[in-house]
Amino acid sequence: MTEEPAPETYPSGIPRLAPPALDGHPYVLIVTGMSGAGRTRVAASLGDLGWYVVDNLPPQLLGGLVAMIGRNPDDKLAAVVDVRGREFFQDVEVVMDELQERGVRVSLLFLDASDAALVRRFEEARRPHPLQGDGTLLEGITRERGVLAALRDRADHIIDTSDLNVYELRDRIVSFVGHEDEDLHINVVSFGFKNGVPADVDYVADVRFLNNPHWVTELRPLTGLDPAVREFVMASDGAREFVESYARVLDLALSRYAAHDKHSVTIGIGCTGGKHRSVTIAEELSRLLEGPGRAVRLVHRDKDKA
Repeated sequence: MTEEPAPETYPSGIPRLAPPALDGHPYVLIVTGMSGAGRTRVAASLGDLGWYVVDNLPPQLLGGLVAMIGRNPDDKLAAVVDVRGREFFQDVEVVMDELQERGVRVSLLFLDASDAALVRRFEEARRPHPLQGDGTLLEGITRERGVLAALRDRADHIIDTSDLNVYELRDRIVSFVGHEDEDLHINVVSFGFKNGVPADVDYVADVRFLNNPHWVTELRPLTGLDPAVREFVMASDGAREFVESYARVLDLALSRYAAHDKHSVTIGIGCTGGKHRSVTIAEELSRLLEGPGRAVRLVHRDKDKA
């Protein structure tokens, strides 16, 4: 009886699987680096930017995952690999070479930070370093630097996160992957207080101080979308001043949202029934808030309610 040859193995001793067929030439970003340097935050940012992100994946499985996902050249996969993978982690460089030989575009992003910054972060999180064992936190960090030295030397891009906050780190990631920031999505919702305030609003304006078309017989069956109602409401004392002043206040806040990684806001405009005044003011406010980098959406929740 003839013995079957032993399967080829990676340097770690883990058997190699037959490489799957690939469609197209997808892009794979390997994210690695020091524990506590911000890998989780980077993974979240990439996910927000439309990447398919996997965390703590054994690198030996990357080929199969790329074959599943990489159906066209625009597919982008980010894989977070680190020392938590233990023996699996040893084969990262070999797997990268294999992918590149098969036409996959591979980049390596390395996240680093000073020992002092890493110690502070681990102490604040009150958790041990994955390589600390029975030693000190600093000893674990030193061991990890030794394990990662070769990968750091090979990295296409190194980000030192020692002095970066979460928003600055996201900006670095956006710059690195060449992604333009998405528009700020502004939802303007008109509603009636008698039907309840929308649960998901960030700002609420009460426009019940304006003249109420409900008490004008010919205007009562109309809505704030009708020119006659709009003219009546905007002729109220203080209406124009209120809308313009409120738009300026909102502009002040909205212009700073991107710096804090916030890309959506909901503004509620309420009157008694949600049919006349709130609809008119929501329409006027939306027009004033429109501009480059903003996507404004209008919802008249209670306009057609009795």
